[in-house]
Amino acid sequence: MILYEYPLQERIRTYLRLEHLFVRLNQLMSRVDALDHHFALVTLFEIMDVAARADLKSDLLKDLDKQKHALEGYRGNPAIAEGVLNEVIDGLDQCFSALNNQPGKAGQSLTENDWLMSIRSRIGIPGGTCEFDLPSYYAWQHKTGVTRQDDFAVWTGTLAPLSGAVHLLLKLLRDSGAPQKVFASAGQFQQNLPQGRTFLLLRVALDSSLELIPEISGNRLMVSIRWMRLGDGQRPQAVTDDVAFELALCA
Repeated sequence: MILYEYPLQERIRTYLRLEHLFVRLNQLMSRVDALDHHFALVTLFEIMDVAARADLKSDLLKDLDKQKHALEGYRGNPAIAEGVLNEVIDGLDQCFSALNNQPGKAGQSLTENDWLMSIRSRIGIPGGTCEFDLPSYYAWQHKTGVTRQDDFAVWTGTLAPLSGAVHLLLKLLRDSGAPQKVFASAGQFQQNLPQGRTFLLLRVALDSSLELIPEISGNRLMVSIRWMRLGDGQRPQAVTDDVAFELALCA
């Protein structure tokens, strides 16, 4: 199965982008090749760009607090495992405290590192990090992989509260949606969303052997999916076959 996710609100779009970047960063950091660590730095700077949003921290804190109060309402419910519930609430409390106690925006302390900022200012220029432009960076790339990993551990430590909050909120959001088998007639699917609930995320799962791509659009009222297939020259073309897939709406 291949899974596609589509955010139905802008802040969820930001969370998904951050999650994508943190996954990439962790994969690149775990390697020891200098080229992998170059692109790990590229990813680190991308995270800083996304985290620079003025309202990001407040949105995360509000969502963590909202989730905690929602889960508190399940206390005493015989259908809920009290131990698991307490564990999740404790996790929300820890994420809230870590993020709330961090001064300024996530990664703000990294902007005070002149060496990192000298690389950041040139890394977007094609070939801008050559050895004759940034000899100190070139020298750093010739250090051992373990030494560079130690540096990354320090730099990414300032982003840990952000990463933890995004990861936990998205996990809880995904767990709130139950997948249902649906059917796209002639490659087209459209569904009105139930009123009275605010859905935040759409998840679409498909058998990967079908080699189809969803073209998704959605808002608070409805979602629409058109299935496509890559044709000549890798150009997406609409399919006219009936398509069975799984759909989950997460609130």
